[in-house]
Amino acid sequence: MIVVAALWISLLLLGGGMALDRVLSTAITRNFDESLEYVLTAMIASAEIGPNGEVLLNRPLGDQRFLEPYSGLYYQISGDGFDHFRSRSLWDRALAVAPGHADENVHVYDSKEFADAPLRVLERDLKLPGSSVVWRFQVAQSREGLNAQIATLRETLIKSFALLGIGLIALAALQTFYGLWPLRKVREAISAMRTGKASRVTEAMPNEVTPMVEELNALLEHNERQAEEARRHAGNLAHALKTPLTVIMNAATAAAPDLAESVMREATTMRRQVDHHLARARAVGRRGHAHSRAEVWPSLQAVERAVSRLYENVRLDMDGRKDLAVRVERQDLDEMLGNLIENAAKYGGGSVFVTVGADNGFVDIAIEDDGLGIPEEKRERLFQRGERLDTTKPGTGLGLAIVRDVAEIYEGSVALEESEDLGGLLVRLRLPAAG
Repeated sequence: MIVVAALWISLLLLGGGMALDRVLSTAITRNFDESLEYVLTAMIASAEIGPNGEVLLNRPLGDQRFLEPYSGLYYQISGDGFDHFRSRSLWDRALAVAPGHADENVHVYDSKEFADAPLRVLERDLKLPGSSVVWRFQVAQSREGLNAQIATLRETLIKSFALLGIGLIALAALQTFYGLWPLRKVREAISAMRTGKASRVTEAMPNEVTPMVEELNALLEHNERQAEEARRHAGNLAHALKTPLTVIMNAATAAAPDLAESVMREATTMRRQVDHHLARARAVGRRGHAHSRAEVWPSLQAVERAVSRLYENVRLDMDGRKDLAVRVERQDLDEMLGNLIENAAKYGGGSVFVTVGADNGFVDIAIEDDGLGIPEEKRERLFQRGERLDTTKPGTGLGLAIVRDVAEIYEGSVALEESEDLGGLLVRLRLPAAG
């Protein structure tokens, strides 16, 4: 940033300095030429024709330098057939006379005809009253004074603009260091967190950096929450597997006659626990994806086709909005809907009705069956792992527990109610809507 600022400031100052030098140099040169043109006008005004047709000045020019040899200020009047009428300052020199001009305007040019000093020359061609000769009036002055003024001007400009550039670059550097200083504090805070001295960025920051710090703290909190969930899941799984493993070891040590039956029973229990925790782990891992999105209706149609093949005698009807989507991964949505609709088909009386609607930023999916229903005091038990009210049909008792855990991970919910239309159980799955 400092280098870019320095390059840009240098470029602007260089361009501005060159433009200002040109303007001021032109103004100084114009003022120099105007003083010479004044002398040229005075010389023409005092010129007259002598008795022999030569040109004369009826009064001397006022500048004393015209009388001092090689003073640097000269004049000369030239005409065909006549000697040059020169100022005494030219002494033994004469100004060069170029071919005549086609007009009577003043012409200005630089000349190097004198080796010791460059000249600035103004000249004009005209005829004087009483003469048919075209006379060339010339006034010349050494450019040394003009060049010295321009050199002083440029030296002043260079020093001033250099000082200005250094000051601007220094200010840009200070601004950059001051502006980026909060990022140094953030870096120090992150270093302190890495070494375990702090867990958050708590120091007050400028308004421009505050949103970044807030997002960083939110990310740290999210990571800590996920790490804590992972530790809790690992602890729960270890605790859940500990008892079945103990039973198997005790049966094997005692050489129990029902060892095979115990192993199968406890292995089934462990499998249920592993399936449950794997489902939670997958949902937790996918929850943080910023673009999680699933269309509800295609997922329902896929589940309907699968359930219809398993339960051919069950009638499954669906109604509601078909354009809704939820902030859930498609695999997790399929798993939740599959568990709920399969339970309705398995434990219902042969008719399942699914309704999809939207409510205040959430998508409500109501799944009703025409079964016997569940008393209100027993509904909460169904969300406990391994809990089953009907043991005559196959199952693990983890379906509703997994659905509730996955829904809560996505900030949704599951509730059990009584179906007013079909008379059986109504399961209401509520998930956050996707924009």
